[in-house]
Amino acid sequence: MSAINRKQYVERINQLKANVWVDGKLVTGDISEHPAFKGAINSQAKLYDLQHDKKIKDIMTYQSPASKKFVGTSYLQPKTKEELKKRREMTQQWAQLTHGMMGRSPDYMNTVLMAFASSAELLRGTENCFPENIISYYEYVREHDLSLTHTFIDPQVNRIQFYYEQNDEPIATKIVDKNNEGIVIQGAKLLATQGGMTDELLVLSSGGIQGKEKGFAFSIPSNTKGIKFICRESFAGKDSTFDYPLSSRFEEMDTIVVFDHVLVPWNRVFFYENVDVSNTFLSSSSFSAFALHQVSSRRIVKTEFVLGIVQSLIETINITDYPHVREKATELIIALETMKALVMKAEEEAEIDPWGYMRPNETTLRIAANIFSKTYPTFTEIIQLLGASGLMAIPTENTCRSLVKEDITRYLQAKTRGAEDRIKLFRLAWDLTMSPVGTRETLYERFFFGEPVQLTSYLYLSYDKERYVQRVTDFLKS
Repeated sequence: MSAINRKQYVERINQLKANVWVDGKLVTGDISEHPAFKGAINSQAKLYDLQHDKKIKDIMTYQSPASKKFVGTSYLQPKTKEELKKRREMTQQWAQLTHGMMGRSPDYMNTVLMAFASSAELLRGTENCFPENIISYYEYVREHDLSLTHTFIDPQVNRIQFYYEQNDEPIATKIVDKNNEGIVIQGAKLLATQGGMTDELLVLSSGGIQGKEKGFAFSIPSNTKGIKFICRESFAGKDSTFDYPLSSRFEEMDTIVVFDHVLVPWNRVFFYENVDVSNTFLSSSSFSAFALHQVSSRRIVKTEFVLGIVQSLIETINITDYPHVREKATELIIALETMKALVMKAEEEAEIDPWGYMRPNETTLRIAANIFSKTYPTFTEIIQLLGASGLMAIPTENTCRSLVKEDITRYLQAKTRGAEDRIKLFRLAWDLTMSPVGTRETLYERFFFGEPVQLTSYLYLSYDKERYVQRVTDFLKS
């Protein structure tokens, strides 16, 4: 098999019949038709079709080294700066279709898995580690173009720095048994975005592991016996793309994943019961560099979209001449050009890593992540400040088609748009910043790579400051 299309993706997800619960009810029938998933699955399906667009096929795919068939570029292990750039162009082609709104589009997890496989040699000869499993799984996913989600956050029972769970029944996932077939997992993990609407689920410990039974990494099909996806409230709203232009299309469900004595076959286990590896694999592998590269590339497209909305608001209600309006719009321009410059710098300063892959400069990308986690919430504020009361009194599509249509046409017109076009624009701005999906997007981007304070601390501790200190020391001695 090679890069799949939308039909193959939708059929495969429907056939899974994963154990998914929404609003206390088990999802039955085709999940692609369920109101909570319909929009996102349809949008994601379009991404797969884009892989077959003749105009950009050279960007979206490459020839598999194994099968010689064309597979998705998101699986590409870059060995040159040109290939690294190609990965960015692929991500941004997909992001333009969703305007950067889908943080878990398939290229994100494909990138994560590619990075794991590219760093698998870290595990060679280490206790309870199976690097060959990571490599073979990566190749399997690549050749079948599977969709993945992942989960690694433990339930927030007690967030004290050192918390030891003492319950008879585990809350956070842990290994409760091992046998000839594999390891047995019990407990829960949080925040599997797109849980239940992907082929597979990648599960891993992300650091801070105190007991070896809580350290592991593996991947299994989403319909594996004993796995349950419990969804938060759906933010999809109505099907109307007029009333909910973003929510109806790009609502990525977030789920709690419950493991009820789930058997993970040995060939799906990447490592287990090795505290050192569990606490260091993410940071010592190429995960951060490649994941940050993909995320930053998507965020550029999202920032372009936000800037487009802001400028459209400015022109529609004719507020260009106000200096504070220009200042706010310029914040978006500065953020956009800063992100673009940082990603290009990370590519230019990329180096071959110990295993022969072209790794983008991680420090530069961490700076981009720090900036965006703080900047994106200001995007929301800027739109609210510019839209003001116009974001509060926005009629619905049905109102615009009702007997009061003449009133709407007369009183909600704008300088450069008729009433209906003005309403559509303001509903878009509202959906991005004030609807459940919009506020979720703000929280999501703020915490995408962890708490902002932790991001800042890591950057401070990892950044090479000594040469600048030495310059001061030399000056004082002169």
